[in-house]
Amino acid sequence: MTFIVERAGIGSSLQDRGRPGSGHLGVGPSGAFDRDALRQVNALLGNAPGDAAVETYGDLTLLAGAPHVIAVTGGVGTVTIDGRSVPHGRAVPIAAGQRLAIGLATTGMRVYLGVSGGFAARAELGSLSSDTLSGLGPPPLAVGQSVMTGAGRAIPALDDIPPLIRTGGVDVDVVLGPRDDWFTDESVRRLLDTAWTLSAASDRIGLRLDGPALERSVVVELPSEPVVRGGIQVTPAGQPVVFGPDHPVTGGYPVIAVVVDSHTDRLAQVRPGDSVRLHRRT
Repeated sequence: MTFIVERAGIGSSLQDRGRPGSGHLGVGPSGAFDRDALRQVNALLGNAPGDAAVETYGDLTLLAGAPHVIAVTGGVGTVTIDGRSVPHGRAVPIAAGQRLAIGLATTGMRVYLGVSGGFAARAELGSLSSDTLSGLGPPPLAVGQSVMTGAGRAIPALDDIPPLIRTGGVDVDVVLGPRDDWFTDESVRRLLDTAWTLSAASDRIGLRLDGPALERSVVVELPSEPVVRGGIQVTPAGQPVVFGPDHPVTGGYPVIAVVVDSHTDRLAQVRPGDSVRLHRRT
């Protein structure tokens, strides 16, 4: 059971729960950026919560090689089967020979396409996730590629899952540290008081936040330290970078704060130019 890729789309890759806990091997976590959307699409299809789905910005067209049941969650945009609109957040059948087209998201950023049985590929370290930094896992989708699927599952009787994505920006909680004391008190206040703007130079590795520069009070060289998804490093230019799922395993710049893990999924759907506000969790 397959799909043939006719348009590869933008940033289209297979993602599951990733490879958490492999940092001691020098391997980052990767996995779906919006884990809630991945769980939702798999729930609609009767899959296991971590089965692999396609994460994409859209502009993706797949030709069904066999009958399937698909669903789309996450970012919202135009989705059609042979030109017929497909509802967001609903399990929908597609026949062999029909074309599934996913347009660019107009609300949110990242769209998740699931199929009953999940997408299949060769696992690396127990995961099908494509890591854009290390190259681990299947390569990004390419025109002409056959994408395999697993055996279809019984489709549960569920209501549609409506999109809950807010436009214009997000608010996320952070915990200060471990190196907030390397910055001036004014810079720490600035971190929490600023409506940061998401830069277009953002990806699965890191989300760059544009705004006033943050100044360090300690300027000695920092040895590389482990970082986690949601860690906020500050570049030598004073700009914060929030690490995404494909972040490196170590970094040479101080981490001023860490986004609470459950809030990092919200960042997956922020669009360039949207605001990001950081709130200290006490």
